[in-house]
Amino acid sequence: MVPSISVALATYNGERYIVEQLRSILAQTTRPSEIVVADDGSSDRTVELVRETFDFMAPAGMELRILESDGERGVTRNFERALRAARGDLIALSDQDDVWHLDRLSKAVESFERDPGLLLQHADARLVDGSGADLGSTLLEALYVNGEERTHIARGKAFESYIRRNIVTGATVVLRRRLLDFAAPFPAEWVHDEWLAIIAAAVGKVELLNDSVIDYRQHGANVIGVTAPTLGYRLGRMLQPRGDRYRQLARRAASLVARLEEVDAPEQITAIAREKARFEAVRARLPSRRLARIVTVLAERRRGSYRALSSQGDLDVLRDILQPR
Repeated sequence: MVPSISVALATYNGERYIVEQLRSILAQTTRPSEIVVADDGSSDRTVELVRETFDFMAPAGMELRILESDGERGVTRNFERALRAARGDLIALSDQDDVWHLDRLSKAVESFERDPGLLLQHADARLVDGSGADLGSTLLEALYVNGEERTHIARGKAFESYIRRNIVTGATVVLRRRLLDFAAPFPAEWVHDEWLAIIAAAVGKVELLNDSVIDYRQHGANVIGVTAPTLGYRLGRMLQPRGDRYRQLARRAASLVARLEEVDAPEQITAIAREKARFEAVRARLPSRRLARIVTVLAERRRGSYRALSSQGDLDVLRDILQPR
């Protein structure tokens, strides 16, 4: 039986692009059974335009449900609200300002029907500017997703990649609704897409689709956009004050361990998460004086922690030694 599909669309003052996005959803070759719109307190015509466009274009039998604002929640909590309300077997996440390619849902359905153990699919996207013009790059290229990361995911080792850094963009995600049994509620320390991805990788299977399935709009006002991790960007971050970043990373890792223990994830996966939590706690306790950090940082490098658990490997070794407090 063909799975039913929900679209979880989060909106906030999105009147500029929402009609184009909704039209691309309604034009899918494989149609969703419902669109759940969670609005986070828009003060413009976003919700009105959603209703008008749906009434004009939607085929018979498709349902629109609009969750009106009950106080601003922020992007992660708003998406969680939409996901919890969705009733389809599969749920496709949607930003308000992108454009879906016509076969986005059909490609996802094909993957989920082929593999009953698949919990989450994410994909590439064509990067476009505010007017929809091609920027000449894709999302995965801009994020420098390398062959090793792609291979890990293809071989069922996505968790080992995601524990180092998030390469999953929610606008390209389709998930099986039962993933929410493990992922909800979302912890405050995590963004919705990276949380869904790492939990899916911990308890089931994840697929990275190398095809571009949407036009991912970069217009300067994105709540979450693309920041390419170029060498210049990474070196620049070394000179930024440490602030609360490492304490935040430690809290994130601890919350992940707690959830994996709660849902009885495989022990080898939970062990990696515990090591990540230990490593981030060590980094959070590094002293303010640079010279005093060297022994601890080099010991963690010899242990293999930076290679296995940090986003930038040896660049993070330099960062942890050189970064001002």
